[in-house]
Amino acid sequence: MSDAVSDESTTDDQPKVQRMEPPIGDESQPFWDATREQVLRLPWCTDCERAIFYPRSFCPTCLGSAIEWRDASGRGTVYAVTVESRPQNPGMAAMAPYAVALVDLEEGVRMLTNIVGTPADEVTVGQPVTMAWEPLSDGRHLPVFVPA
Repeated sequence: MSDAVSDESTTDDQPKVQRMEPPIGDESQPFWDATREQVLRLPWCTDCERAIFYPRSFCPTCLGSAIEWRDASGRGTVYAVTVESRPQNPGMAAMAPYAVALVDLEEGVRMLTNIVGTPADEVTVGQPVTMAWEPLSDGRHLPVFVPA
């Protein structure tokens, strides 16, 4: 899970990609802290033994509040994908077209993410993927996926 991916251009003739960087909240702090070390860490409900995503203070399955953080494999399968040709964030126009996907992780949760490292129109439902990391400006990393 230590592969670093950057969609930023390094040539003078292409614009630099500028993502909107996710905010950090009380519930998500451990998630973002782990990304600084390029580790995927998920909240787990110890009452019903299920992973939770997105981070929150209670389990959406059993409503329990006994939450602990555990490292995850970073492996998953594409559940759904769309190709974004006209990004809403003008700073990401240099990436277009790009794949936006729902990925089912081995741990049983689904993440909204990008699939990188392959042409967007070649990403398919059921495709195995593995985590990679895109650096953010503050030392955190954004989890993205590449074909396995």
